[in-house]
Amino acid sequence: MNTKSDLLIRDLGDGLILRRGSPADADALADINSRMHSDNGPDEPDASVDAWIRDLAAGTHPTTNAADFTVVEETATGRIVSTLCLISQTWTYAGVEFGAGRPELICTLPEYRRRGLVRIQMDEVHKWSAERGHLMQFITGIPYFYRQFGYDMALNLTGRRSGYEANLPKLKDENEPVAFRAADEGDLEFVLQTYEAWEGKHLISCKRSPEIVRYESFDKNPKNALCYEKMIIENREGKRLGFVEHPKSMWMDGLVCVYFALVDGVSFLEISPSVARYLWKKGGEIAARDGTTHTMFGFSLGEHHPAYEALDDCLPAKREPYAFYTRVPDLPAFLKRIQPVLEERLARSIAAGYSGELKLDFYTSGIRIAFEGGRITSIEPMQVGSGIETDASFPDLTFHHLLFGHRSFDDLHHVFVDCFWSNNTARVLVNALFPKKLSVVYPLA
Repeated sequence: MNTKSDLLIRDLGDGLILRRGSPADADALADINSRMHSDNGPDEPDASVDAWIRDLAAGTHPTTNAADFTVVEETATGRIVSTLCLISQTWTYAGVEFGAGRPELICTLPEYRRRGLVRIQMDEVHKWSAERGHLMQFITGIPYFYRQFGYDMALNLTGRRSGYEANLPKLKDENEPVAFRAADEGDLEFVLQTYEAWEGKHLISCKRSPEIVRYESFDKNPKNALCYEKMIIENREGKRLGFVEHPKSMWMDGLVCVYFALVDGVSFLEISPSVARYLWKKGGEIAARDGTTHTMFGFSLGEHHPAYEALDDCLPAKREPYAFYTRVPDLPAFLKRIQPVLEERLARSIAAGYSGELKLDFYTSGIRIAFEGGRITSIEPMQVGSGIETDASFPDLTFHHLLFGHRSFDDLHHVFVDCFWSNNTARVLVNALFPKKLSVVYPLA
């Protein structure tokens, strides 16, 4: 059993220490987070956040336990005054795996804010993340705040379409063409295979293992803020066609589908109306159970999804995506990891077989990519500055938007006039290597 001295990272002065969390902190971590992350204020703790913390700290989570929390402790009282955690996971870039770290559940008591405690902890978990081989970090959070820690909002997050009772697609006959049932043990392999096939259509994805699917399906606390109901879709003969996931409670007066995948060859045009009717009916049951209002049904599936097209005018209300914050501390290392993807893209472009170089200017640093016969021979940091010629320029962290397929080169140039190409060859190469391709990442939490 570790003592607090074993967990100590460093003394911060002013009666505070920074240390790792331990299982003995579970109650205190749940208390501060459920109060600081409550939409109703600290006097009404959020039970779903409480459950989320306990799941992360209990040791049952596939990648995270209490030692993945940083704790700022008031030494005189032993009180936790600030904390966050790091949730490790594996993501893929066009099928190429890489490690990713998710700093989460970041909070500080009001009387201890504006002392730099979050920055101290972010620096620490960035070190942990690097030690674990993560090539990027990502966060969901309030506007602007995490930019100060080297993040930019460069990857779509959610995006929603919703409708109301009058918009429900009509049933053509008395019987639904498909049925919905809760996933059981025998469905885990099917769920994973369907997930992997669907995620293969996206540029960026979170990789799931059998252990992760089992944890998310059966081992999470039902009160966890991110514990979803996984429902298998079957036809009338009992053949599995796909699955959907939705919260166990209402979101904004309706039940919202947060994941929807079908087996290849199964029609979203045929199945989506049944999913909409299921969400409406199940939402009514949950509202009656909880005594809440029920006015809508929805799909939180990103900016684009086949269900949106299949249902179209059944989903008149639209909410544009927010964004994940992303951080790539070693851009050359990331580009080297995805080098096979870049070479394949180049081979499919009008620049196939290119020999030469591409010098990317980030104003305070740069990267030189060398090509020979369409193969990348080196990706190295380079100095930039007065008198050094470069091919394409990207202010601040705008290159992240290209890297993650979030925006095109033209999109960025339209908004940032100091984001530009110096020659047509550079424009062609950048567009070939980093095309716009939106993703809907379903991260591990």
